[in-house]
Amino acid sequence: MSIDGAAAEAVAARFLIRHGLKIVARNYRCRLGEIDLIALDGNTLVFVEVKARSGSGFGGSIYSITPAKQRKLLATAQHYLASLGREPACRFDAVLFEGQGAPTWLRNILEA
Repeated sequence: MSIDGAAAEAVAARFLIRHGLKIVARNYRCRLGEIDLIALDGNTLVFVEVKARSGSGFGGSIYSITPAKQRKLLATAQHYLASLGREPACRFDAVLFEGQGAPTWLRNILEA
């Protein structure tokens, strides 16, 4: 039995908080897409994609962050940044779940 999307996002948020990040938004949506979590790591704004898979078949969760999904993440992040009126240092991370295993946190999963 694997963790569902909403539960994975809640676990990921708690995990990141335990590692010193501050969650500033959950499920940010606009016409361009959605970002699961937005957090602050010091002065760096972190856009976090959360993925859960029942197992590691087909390469696991990381392979579900396709080039098309990456483009949507970038566009949605740009939309969010435009609403801030400033552009802090940013990065894109992923918190991945495979089956019932512990979360895996990958930092800087794509270059903007």
